[in-house]
Amino acid sequence: MNEEFRPEYKKKSIRSFVIRAGRMTEGQRKAFEAHWPKYGLSLFDGPLNPEQAFDRQAPLVLEIGFGMGDSLREMAINEPEKDFIGIEVHPPGVGRLIYTAAQNEVDNLRVYMADATDVLDDCIADNSISRLQIYFPDPWHKKKHHKRRIVQPEFVQRIRRKLAPGGVLHLATDWENYAEHMKEVMDAAEGYRNTQSDGGYSPRPEYRPITKFEKRGERLGHGVWDLVYKKI
Repeated sequence: MNEEFRPEYKKKSIRSFVIRAGRMTEGQRKAFEAHWPKYGLSLFDGPLNPEQAFDRQAPLVLEIGFGMGDSLREMAINEPEKDFIGIEVHPPGVGRLIYTAAQNEVDNLRVYMADATDVLDDCIADNSISRLQIYFPDPWHKKKHHKRRIVQPEFVQRIRRKLAPGGVLHLATDWENYAEHMKEVMDAAEGYRNTQSDGGYSPRPEYRPITKFEKRGERLGHGVWDLVYKKI
């Protein structure tokens, strides 16, 4: 892989992901060369100034682990009054997102190719995010790997510091065991309140698109669980 387009890291810790990408295809490399200058953000530039990055002041939505980026791009198109930041470590997904964003002339989207913990700690100001979303993260279904799950007590408190007052953390998974784990963590987390009056799972909010992967799972009888918690 081109050294210029490797994921950025700063600290050694337990990762909630593994790098599965091999060499970039020629198309992916060209996508980075053409579109990274507009859409790319660097961990090593330090604290982000959203007004400078987007040339305006607007509510900020942050997604951790956007995969191939189709739903994030669709949200940016559907919610032009908001600015979106995506964090992803896998170059093929990043390349696809910035290519399709450019094809659709999306201006309210920027991307980090880095570890989310590093970005949150070093780049995102406290009390600045109106919505933070983590959709279909790696479930690490083997019990010995549960420590790698991104939704953990320490991590959701790191997120809470970044959420604006009244901001929301939106989680979604198609693994029931992980949904139960997420709910257990969030119900015990200080400073959050479940947006559902019955304290249960949330209906899918209209702003979250249904992905092709999700539609395929529904046809196979797989469930999807959404959880939406507000910072209090």
